[in-house]
Amino acid sequence: MYPSVLETIEKLKAFEITQERKVLLQPLTEFIQAKFNAGNPIHLNFICTHNSRRSHLSQVWAQAAADFFSIPKVTCYSGGTEETAVFPTVIETLKQQGFRILKIAENGNPVYSIRYNEESQPIIAFSKRYDSAFNPANSFAAIMTCSQADGGCPFIPGAEKRIPITFEDPKISDNTPEQSKVYDERSLEIGAEMWHVFSQVKQLH
Repeated sequence: MYPSVLETIEKLKAFEITQERKVLLQPLTEFIQAKFNAGNPIHLNFICTHNSRRSHLSQVWAQAAADFFSIPKVTCYSGGTEETAVFPTVIETLKQQGFRILKIAENGNPVYSIRYNEESQPIIAFSKRYDSAFNPANSFAAIMTCSQADGGCPFIPGAEKRIPITFEDPKISDNTPEQSKVYDERSLEIGAEMWHVFSQVKQLH
């Protein structure tokens, strides 16, 4: 991993996760553990209303955590109930936290390549619906990262398991002096929880 990402990981380790949140995260660990034990691919689709903020932060941190803890065959995706664009502050936040990001398509819905090391395939980030052809059609866990998507999408076609792990929307800070700080904190919070999830997966000996 890039040294800059490892520096941020040290901050994640110091992040306090409440017992209540650990209970909420447990079903995701169990899903990953079951797939890992069976030697099956692990597909995680993080879903939010606009696929612009929380779902992308979750996707990126979960993929990095899977790599860090050497859990193979993990592919993380994200989607929304509608397609918009990745909010630029999300990209800036991840850059400041050590990820190397390249904009590979410029339009109303830009496409980004996001890397945490040189060895792994980059994460391709852009806003899309959860049922986009880019995302898995079946045998995946649908992780609902916002209460609106969780309430508005009672059924996710093809999802093997649906897991609500909701986070407060950093959008509340947009266009305020607190914006950078709030996005940084939300990214660290999401990162810490994804780190916890993958740290709990037991390796087979």
